[in-house]
Parts: sequence; C-alpha cells; structure tokens
Amino acid sequence: MKNRDHFKFSTGVILYPILFVLIIWLVFWFEVRFGFNFSKYGVYPQNFKGLRGVVFSPFIHGDIEHIYHNTIPLFVLSMALFYFYKPIAWKVVLFGILFSGFFTWCIGRPSYHIGASGLIYVLVSFTFFKGVFAKHYRLIALSLLIIFLYGSMLWYVAPVKEGISWEGHLSGLITGLLFALFFRREIAKPKKYVWEQEGYSEEDDPFLKHFDADGNFIEHVEVEEEEPPIINYTYKKNKDN
Repeated sequence: MKNRDHFKFSTGVILYPILFVLIIWLVFWFEVRFGFNFSKYGVYPQNFKGLRGVVFSPFIHGDIEHIYHNTIPLFVLSMALFYFYKPIAWKVVLFGILFSGFFTWCIGRPSYHIGASGLIYVLVSFTFFKGVFAKHYRLIALSLLIIFLYGSMLWYVAPVKEGISWEGHLSGLITGLLFALFFRREIAKPKKYVWEQEGYSEEDDPFLKHFDADGNFIEHVEVEEEEPPIINYTYKKNKDN
C-alpha cells in the first residue's frame, strides 16, 4: 500500500470506536437493568473454565466508575488506530483482546479479571512503540501525543493499587510492544528523497551541477549545445506558369 493511501478519513474511523463503546455500555446496562452479574465470565487465571474470559472480559465492567474510566481512552485510542493504522487495525484489536487476555490468564492472581483496560494498554503500547519504530513523522507525533495523554498509565502495570488488575495492564503493554515489532508491512513509510533512492548519482543531479567540488555556486553551468536541425527545402513548379 502506497503512502498516499494512508491517513485517509473514513466513516469507520468514528463508527467502529462508537460501536465498541456502545457494546460495553449495553452489556453494563443489561446487568444493571435485569440484575445480572457477568463478572464470573471474566478471566480467571490458571483455570480452564476461566479461559472464556479471554473473549468476554473486555465487555464486562464492575461499576459505573470502572466503565467510565475505560470509555474515553477506548474511544480515542481506537479512533487513532483506525485512522493511522487502518490496514491492520482489526488485527490489532482482535488479536490484542486474545493475546492480552491469555497472558493475563497465565500470570494473573486467582481472581476474576474484567474490563477493557487490557485492550486499552494494547492500543497505548502499540501506537507508541510503532510510531517510534516506523520513523514516520506523523506516527512519531502520535506517539508523543499518546505519552502526553496516557503516560501516567504506566504506573498501573505494577501492583500500586488494590482491586486493579495490574496483570491485565502488563499483559496489554507487552502485547502492544510485540505487535509493534511484528506488524511491519502495510505501514506508512517515511518519504525517501531523491538522494536516498537506489541508483542515485551526484554527477547526474541537475541541482548539484550548479556547485563545484568545494561547494561553491557556479553562476553559469556549461550546457552541451545541440547541433541545429538540418532543413531541406523542395521547390515545385507551378503548373499554371
């Protein structure tokens, strides 16, 4: 995919993030409205039945504060993902849910781990590291913006607060880093200038011909004169004469 095909706005940039947010709020509304508690469908580490939470846990939240704190980052980060990394956005989201959930299942405490924060950490980690590795000025700018907005989230990959699944956060961070290293194709590449391209020759560069070996400007550049064209005239006698 060429660079001109990247960074194009489409309805999916807004529609898909809205869809994600709408789903988690509908699940939460259903729990509150009908008195259900879906926490038992979260990730329960080292338990075979707890593996179902790898798929279900991102859509389950404990209370209104929990879902509120996840809503805005999920919307903003997924919107950035679908705009800047459109060709691989769905892969990052779907595999991010699976991998981060599975890592949580492997390293987590014996408790139910729920919430979309694992996916959020995948998106934060991926967009930051991918921008640095890609060396594209727009993606680097996105990486700096991510650090500015969500850099403080780094504290929560450690057990600094009780009741928070730091294992899920750490799993998401590691998953995002691995994705940044793995997904190399179909990413916008930094622009290559003429002198960076293969087969470039300084002697044939029309701009450099205006400078001598010491870098001094040459006011008049010798241009090879072309031989004038040869013109042949054919005269025909007028029949009326």
